[in-house]
Amino acid sequence: MLFVLPWWTLFGSGAGWPVPVFVAGTVVFAAWLVAFPFLMAAGHVRGRSDRAARVADSTLGVVWVLFTWSVLGGLAHLVLIGLGAGGAGTARGVAVAVAAVGVGLLAWGHYEAMRVPRVRRLDVRVPRLGGGLDGTRVVVLADTHYGPIDRARWSQRVAEAVNALDADIVIHAGDIADGTPAQRREQSAPLGTVRSRLAKVCVTGNHEYFSEAQGWLDRMAELGWEPLHNRHVVVERGGDTLVLAGVDDLTAESSGLAGHRANLLDALAGADPERPVLLVAHQPKYVDQAAAAGVDLQVSGHTHGGQIWPFHYLVRVDQPVVQGLSRHGERTQLYTSRGTGFWGPPFRVFAPSEITLLTLRPGSGHDTSEGAGAVDGPAQRPQGS
Repeated sequence: MLFVLPWWTLFGSGAGWPVPVFVAGTVVFAAWLVAFPFLMAAGHVRGRSDRAARVADSTLGVVWVLFTWSVLGGLAHLVLIGLGAGGAGTARGVAVAVAAVGVGLLAWGHYEAMRVPRVRRLDVRVPRLGGGLDGTRVVVLADTHYGPIDRARWSQRVAEAVNALDADIVIHAGDIADGTPAQRREQSAPLGTVRSRLAKVCVTGNHEYFSEAQGWLDRMAELGWEPLHNRHVVVERGGDTLVLAGVDDLTAESSGLAGHRANLLDALAGADPERPVLLVAHQPKYVDQAAAAGVDLQVSGHTHGGQIWPFHYLVRVDQPVVQGLSRHGERTQLYTSRGTGFWGPPFRVFAPSEITLLTLRPGSGHDTSEGAGAVDGPAQRPQGS
């Protein structure tokens, strides 16, 4: 359906195109449809060819956008027919409109995917936070997905943007890469230049379990990050402490990799129960366990904010939140990042990427409405730092 509906909207819906145009369009779509599964297999299953993956992933993004707008164009066409404005001219107009919107959104979406993310700033009130930790700056990266498209320069610019934020804590919430550490060594290298005052921590995402999860934990440790592999560290500032914990991704247990599974009990073992806890868990839906354990703040990624509209509706079926700050239970808050990079299709449509700056404040009374307190803008060093 992803291929057939766009073909029908653009060429087969009674638009009356000249025969050469109709035949050419049909041949292109047929070849595209037949080649697609083989390209996906070559790029992501057998051989993992980066070249095949680039073509397959781009194809998936293009056809998804065309499918979405073909649905909307088809509905508009039916309305026009109902109003007595049918005929070849109307069908041709709908086809041209769908093609124009698709091309425009794909061009813009590619730019949005490939640029350095804007910074999303948000104050988060944590009632149990000690006064000495007031103003603690937590920078969140998630879903960098270093992959078939070489983004080493992009990675360097992201690291520079993070360093400009003068962070106390830097978090990578998982899905570091698609591919092995050896394959993505150059792209991941700039993570070694990221600076923080108190801690620089990471957890695994589900994509690490497609390609050497333990290898990625080792690679991040090599780059100076603290892997929170079902464990925690304690950070101190101004005489007050914060428990910074992390768990493996929910898919870890089914990966067959020994010693890997999401285990919050192990992650918090030995932690002072009176101290506030910031938990890093890749998937937002882990918040149920976090709330049951009395975690103060969970930071997650995974959703990409939907990445390509309207995919966020499907994401919402699997996850409790698609993006932003939300409350779960009496104590627990969840911040879900839209992600720093992108998976697969090099497009972001109505789901911008982000580098997140969370400023922790003691006390209660935050606004959990959509986008509350968030301001998107370029990374800038704060005045006086």
